[in-house]
Amino acid sequence: MSRLSRANLRARDSIFAGSQDHHRVDVVQRCPAYITECVANLEDSCEELHAAQEYLRQGTEDMPRMQKVLASTRVFHLIDEGTVKRYKKDVADELEPALNELLERAERALSDLLRSVTVLQAKVEEAQSKPPVAASAGQKLEARRLQVLKKQRERLEQELHNLESEESRTVRKRLP
Repeated sequence: MSRLSRANLRARDSIFAGSQDHHRVDVVQRCPAYITECVANLEDSCEELHAAQEYLRQGTEDMPRMQKVLASTRVFHLIDEGTVKRYKKDVADELEPALNELLERAERALSDLLRSVTVLQAKVEEAQSKPPVAASAGQKLEARRLQVLKKQRERLEQELHNLESEESRTVRKRLP
C-alpha cells in the first residue's frame, strides 16, 4: 500500500453559512468502482514518478563536478592550431634577436679567450726553451710567475671549455 492510499472518505465541509446537517448525506458512502480504479492508477503513477525522480537524482548528483571538468576541457577546444602556430611564430620572432645577440657575445668572448690561451702557450714555450741557469732571486721570481701563468692558463682553458659547451647548447636549442 502506498503513502497515498489513505483516501479521505469523509465529505468535505460546506462553504455555505448555516447548518451543515441538511447538506450532508450519508457520511460513510462507498465510492464507485471506477473511482477506486482511478485512485489506484493515480497512486501507481505517483510511485513510478517518484522512482523516476530518484533515478534522475542519482544520475545527476555528480553534475557540478562534471560541469567543471567539461568547462576546463572546452578551453582547449577554443584555440585552433593556426592560432597556436601564429603565437609560436610571434614568440620566435621576439626572442630571435636576443638569442642572436647572446650568441655573438659568446663568440666574441670565446675568440678573446682563444687569443689569450695562444699568448699564454707562446709564453710557456718560450719559458721552457730557455736554458736553466743557477737559481737566483730573479729566477725564483720567474718560476713563481710561470706557476701563476700556468694556473691562469688552466683557469682560462676551463672557461673556454664552459663557453664552448654553453655555445653548443644554445645552438642546439636554436635549431628546430
